[in-house]
Amino acid sequence: MSDSYYRALGEGRYEPTIHAQGAWREDEQHMGAPSGLIAHCIERHEPRPDMMLSRISYDILGVIDLAETRVHVETIRPGRTIELVEATLTTGERQQPAIRARAWRLQTSDTAQVAGGAPPPLVGHEDPGALPAWRERSEVWPGGYIAALDIRRPAPNRPGSGAVWQRTAYPLVDGEPSSDTARFLLHVDTANGMSVREDPQEWFFPNVDLTVHLHRRPRYGWVGLATEVIFGADGVGVTTGVLYDEDGAVGRSQQILTVRGPRQASADR
Repeated sequence: MSDSYYRALGEGRYEPTIHAQGAWREDEQHMGAPSGLIAHCIERHEPRPDMMLSRISYDILGVIDLAETRVHVETIRPGRTIELVEATLTTGERQQPAIRARAWRLQTSDTAQVAGGAPPPLVGHEDPGALPAWRERSEVWPGGYIAALDIRRPAPNRPGSGAVWQRTAYPLVDGEPSSDTARFLLHVDTANGMSVREDPQEWFFPNVDLTVHLHRRPRYGWVGLATEVIFGADGVGVTTGVLYDEDGAVGRSQQILTVRGPRQASADR
């Protein structure tokens, strides 16, 4: 059993471990793991301590193979106070782009005098570890990524609506230190699976993107997700999340879903 999600191989190359394994297929990575890895690589690219990763948008272009993974990062809009950075993640022997992400980095300043408007803290923030563990998660979601998470529920969820606290004991990358932001973003893609509307053994609803807006830097520890899932009548859905650390809300996330019945999902593979 590995003690990290990835092993650094040098020159932007990483080896995923079993903790990165996906829930829909055993031979692919869960989107949560490469989400964190891409943020990790962006934070290491031409670092600017005076800037904050404020928005990151991931587009999923294909299967994210559970194989050697490469991340290429470049600054496409440099600036003194605003920068736009793009990252492309490729996997396996084909090295076809699997994820393309763009991140805005904004210069920080002291605005404590006018700070406000965030949602109240998530229930259980005083001590998430005292909440009941979600022990039935493996019955809903298989795979090494979900198994590596400690998940707690502050209250019973309803179909398509609920909240969880999560953390993991494993570092993101073995051999490279990761920021709190990168480790936090490792968790956000799970918003789509924590309060499902339908049994994922009967209905498939993978997301094809993930967009995260942060209004402050998260402090890594327990990660809180309060989520709402909508399925439309035309095979499309949306998952929206409010994101928390133990100090309060830090931002929001959205994912667009393709909703399919079992027969249709099997044919599309």
